[in-house]
Amino acid sequence: MPREILRDIWRKDRITHNLRRILNLTTIGLLAVISGFGSLGEPRNITSSVTITVEVQVVITTEKVPETLTTEEKVEQYFVDIPIMIEIARCESRYKHFNKDGGVNRGVLTPADVGVMQINEKYHLRDARKLGYDIHSLEGNMAYARYLYEREGARPWLSSSYCWAKYREIAQR
Repeated sequence: MPREILRDIWRKDRITHNLRRILNLTTIGLLAVISGFGSLGEPRNITSSVTITVEVQVVITTEKVPETLTTEEKVEQYFVDIPIMIEIARCESRYKHFNKDGGVNRGVLTPADVGVMQINEKYHLRDARKLGYDIHSLEGNMAYARYLYEREGARPWLSSSYCWAKYREIAQR
């Protein structure tokens, strides 16, 4: 299960758990007051009969958890300042980082190309690791692609420039 889904489930379970805990503690406190016990559990002398009516109203409001972003939306946000990279991701992987089975997306013609930006493991895996990037994770794949773009422009993706042809002249600079 993707990390984002697990995080959302954990948040919802935690909110429910905390609300139950608060309700339980409130109930115990009210019962202690009603039964006439002091803070140390010793009974108090009650000389008159007291009737206490307690009305508890629990209102549960939850903060709307933002829906998880698609890979395309993440790419668009990450490369908002470099629109050519958004087009490259569209052409290279159709914004697909993981397969249906949960494995990292690999190139059809070149299986060494991985992830949304199709970073080639043969040429870049060692350097990416030295720099602290995991090209098999979406974040690491995009971060290393940004690093490559800053060093070499769009040249590493020139073979797919037929798809993003309007940017071809930029890539050849």
